[in-house]
Amino acid sequence: MTPEQAFSRVLRRLRSEANKTQEQLAFESQLDRTYISLLERGLRQPTLRSMVQLSAALHMPPSTLMNYVEEVMNEIDAD
Repeated sequence: MTPEQAFSRVLRRLRSEANKTQEQLAFESQLDRTYISLLERGLRQPTLRSMVQLSAALHMPPSTLMNYVEEVMNEIDAD
């Protein structure tokens, strides 16, 4: 699994758990909704700035967001 794929799974799950639409998350993170969609499909790599903006919109530190990504990557590698 690529880091982009792991990030996409984490972002989609966190957004869903927060009961936010892609449009709401985009507005709160000051990013474009189409960019959120591309991230959730693993078609784009998040920039450091976008990761900080997304984590703020999801009310968590960027390190927590990255820890979730690392956990997903480790789970897949363990299988």
